[in-house]
Amino acid sequence: MKLDILAIGAHPDDVELGCGATLAKEIANGKKVGIIDLTRGELGTRGTAETRDSESFNAAKILGVHTRINMRFADGFFVNDKTHQIEIIKMIRFYKPEIVICNAIDDRHIDHGKGSKLVSDSCFLSGLLKIETVHKDETNIQEPWRPKAVYHYMQWKDLEPNVVVDVSGFMDKKMQAILAYKTQFFDPNSDEPETPISSKNFTDSVKYRARNLGRLISVEYAEGFTVERYPAVNSLFDLK
Repeated sequence: MKLDILAIGAHPDDVELGCGATLAKEIANGKKVGIIDLTRGELGTRGTAETRDSESFNAAKILGVHTRINMRFADGFFVNDKTHQIEIIKMIRFYKPEIVICNAIDDRHIDHGKGSKLVSDSCFLSGLLKIETVHKDETNIQEPWRPKAVYHYMQWKDLEPNVVVDVSGFMDKKMQAILAYKTQFFDPNSDEPETPISSKNFTDSVKYRARNLGRLISVEYAEGFTVERYPAVNSLFDLK
């Protein structure tokens, strides 16, 4: 399956929080979108790896993504090395995405920055002819593939975005996908320990950040992304 967009997160729920509305919008526009979770979030304070598996499946259904897989890397302990890069390269070459969206380049959780660099490095290496890989469902050596662009969504920290996407009309779907992670976010009836993302303030912040970014570009809601190289346009008139 060739994908237009491959969104990758260190943990199940990263993608929904970071770019869920953008993905919902692109899917509505007919784009093929897939999600890869690097870990099962097994070190999370609330819930279990099994509940996160179920929640991520439900969130994927809400967004309407075409495929979602979990790499089952070690939560908290995966590293940006050759072994992990090769596994990501196999997936990039298998799905051949035009665009990859991944974790924030700098964030509170150590896995987010690590995941960001791992994916970004793998996207570059995936284009090198002399790195030979074979996908588990294939027998032939995979062809090199390098995405046209790598975007990094925003997470805990308020980073300065380089690109802002109008997602008006898609925030409700994003919030539905986020709240599919019932064990992770605000639930007044839960007796599990409090975490930085389990408060009502955090859930509310997802919307008010999007509303504020939208305000800055004169729309209702927006999601922001950073890039590693300058975004290019054909004309100044391409900008809103």
